Amino acid sequence: MSVLIHKSAAPKGNTRREKLGAYLWKHKYMYMMLIPAIIYYVVFCYVPMFGASMAFKKFNPMVGIWGSQWVGLKWFQQLFKLNKFYQVFWNTIYISCIRLLFGFPFPIIIALMLNEIRKPRVKRIIQTSIYIPHFISWVVLGGILTNLLSADNGIVNAAIKALGFKPIGFLTDSRYFIPTMVVSMIWKTFGWNTIIYLAALTSVDPQLYEAAIVDGANRWEQLVHITLPSISSTIVIMLIMRIGSLMQAGFEQIFVMYHPGVYGVADIIDTYVYRIGLQEGKFELASAVGLFKSVINFALIVGANKVARLFGEEGVY
Repeated sequence: MSVLIHKSAAPKGNTRREKLGAYLWKHKYMYMMLIPAIIYYVVFCYVPMFGASMAFKKFNPMVGIWGSQWVGLKWFQQLFKLNKFYQVFWNTIYISCIRLLFGFPFPIIIALMLNEIRKPRVKRIIQTSIYIPHFISWVVLGGILTNLLSADNGIVNAAIKALGFKPIGFLTDSRYFIPTMVVSMIWKTFGWNTIIYLAALTSVDPQLYEAAIVDGANRWEQLVHITLPSISSTIVIMLIMRIGSLMQAGFEQIFVMYHPGVYGVADIIDTYVYRIGLQEGKFELASAVGLFKSVINFALIVGANKVARLFGEEGVY
């Protein structure tokens, strides 16, 4: 009897800690595989957050960030008085929304089309072909696009001139620069994003399709009532992540290909931060712009996740 009382009186906290310790020890090798990823995010994502305090200080390289004078919201006040800031802010929103509108559904459509291919060899060839651009850097792709789209000696404009039309300034005319950026972005990224949706499609129960066929459903009805609802959670999570990065309009791509002639439509927050921070040496103002962008991204991902949960989806947390 005393033994039973002793066991029942054991603190629950110790039992939970013992269970957690046993669980971690059982799966220790799985968690050891996480160590490189944790180190990466700590070193390259969390440690640099220390530099965000520069947005509230008058930075002096001789004394470092901690020793620099605290100036409060001075740089934010100065930032919101700059007309250029509102221009790059609007450009960022505009480019990101276009990228989201046309770039987000495209890999879903391609994944659904690939899922309908019944010949494995043909499917593998197509998949490999659309994955390749993802592994090519924007520096290389920038050179390729310049050779293809140059108004003077580009292959595309050479064909246009051969047909008797005037050459189009895809990279020099502000009317065509953004569409060119969006199309090239979709071409580079849609193959990799397609992998995620193809992986989600493999989890759909084949018995659902068999039951639908028995009920007389055609391929379109199976797509609408079975396939899309089955991968809706994956689509929602990907959409939340894209909305959370709405203030990131593709720095590498635009930085490689833009020039002063298209600054009016192509200059985004990231390129603006690069110029005023590294080229002009205004580190405090650049930090303020970067911190402002991060706060907006955080608010967007929290809001998008909240809306998703209101509609019955799990969201990202």
